[in-house]
Amino acid sequence: MPTAAGGSASQKTVVVLGTATPGGGFPVYGAALAETIHETEPTLAIEQRNTKGSTENVPLLEAGRLDIALVQGEVAHEAFNGIGRSPANLPIVAAMYSTPGMFVVRADSPYRTLHDLRARPVAFGARGSGLVILAKYVLDGLGLDPERDFQAVYLDRAGDGPAMVIDGRVAALWGGGQGWPGFEAVAKGPARARFIAPAADGIARILAKHAFLKSMTVPAGAYPGLAAPLASVGSWSFVLARPDLGDDVTYRLARALHRGEAALARRLPQAQETTAANTLAAAPHADLIHRGVLRFLREIGLAR
Repeated sequence: MPTAAGGSASQKTVVVLGTATPGGGFPVYGAALAETIHETEPTLAIEQRNTKGSTENVPLLEAGRLDIALVQGEVAHEAFNGIGRSPANLPIVAAMYSTPGMFVVRADSPYRTLHDLRARPVAFGARGSGLVILAKYVLDGLGLDPERDFQAVYLDRAGDGPAMVIDGRVAALWGGGQGWPGFEAVAKGPARARFIAPAADGIARILAKHAFLKSMTVPAGAYPGLAAPLASVGSWSFVLARPDLGDDVTYRLARALHRGEAALARRLPQAQETTAANTLAAAPHADLIHRGVLRFLREIGLAR
């Protein structure tokens, strides 16, 4: 198992963190997370590893090949509830951030609604990314399917998508959240960006069919070209742990993240949502939170 023994400053506990493919939001978040923990908890050493993303991180955690990993909300939902697989015992270490899903297109394109994108080539993300799973749930709520209703393009690397929008190989790129690198890249490109999310009646249909999704809003100015708030749907992404990661390790992780909340937010704006309070609030059930984390949350008066 990846975690080393020990916990003193002279012998740090190595914690292996799985992120995703380069160019996406998870490696950026993982780097900020590691820097913050190193700054606030000298007994821990976070070792980052690129993976194929959320759908690979779950089995890697189950196999004990990662200590902790970043997992997008829909993938976590399926793992917790045994959808398409047996239920996973992967306790929550922290809630990362909310991820409202949306499309980005070139600002000079004719595409203004989700309907306009039907039958067009759309990059839905890297195959192992949880954002692909989010897209399937969102579109399913609207009676659509990525394969049937769009020319679905799947990427080897998340970072390949923006250039495909900018040079016209695809009409749109699907992604999610604030500060997402793919959206930033298109928005700062020569043609600028326009963002597309389901309409209000579509959001209602999605939430009626998939109640685990939440109504979310991307604030105006979150990206260049986003002049007004944009309503959508999405979920919370989580830092999950392997089943047998020790309580002492997760307690120290939770303590380090709590101490470093302001520092993490300075490093990465969307990480301002990574708080002890949000971890408790975003967890589908409190018993899904790791015992070591719950111990810390009780100590600071957040949990009973």
